[in-house]
Amino acid sequence: MSNLFDYDKAIDECMDEEGNVIDAELKAYLEEYRDEAIEGIAMGIKEAKAEAEAIKAEEKALAQRRKVRENKANGLTKYLSDYLAGRKFSTPKVAISYRKSEAVEVASEASIPDEFRIPQPDKVDKVGLKKALKGGAVIEGVSLVERQNILIR
Repeated sequence: MSNLFDYDKAIDECMDEEGNVIDAELKAYLEEYRDEAIEGIAMGIKEAKAEAEAIKAEEKALAQRRKVRENKANGLTKYLSDYLAGRKFSTPKVAISYRKSEAVEVASEASIPDEFRIPQPDKVDKVGLKKALKGGAVIEGVSLVERQNILIR
């Protein structure tokens, strides 16, 4: 039989229109195999759920391990960047250089003019602030800072 509905149809054929059993032996045989099929499907469901839970637990463990490694890399990057303070370093295995970037630092969002706010939800338009500051605008509580970003290849 290919599916459970086929078992039910075959079991129904073992009875007449009044519900009397025509072939009790075949009916019992089909019911036994149908029940085994149901049990097999249920066991497959339990197995799939258990495997999914195991995978979910492993994902969580891997995410925690990843976060630890990312934090370690970030901490070591900051340490090395602070130590080298912009100096280049190179060996056959690694090359450390820097690229300049600019970032807008906002001391107090309350002092930001409405033209630099992004609606829904209310956010500060740092790209617009940066453009205005580079254009010579002076905005209270906002400054343009130059940073050194370490590149490790």
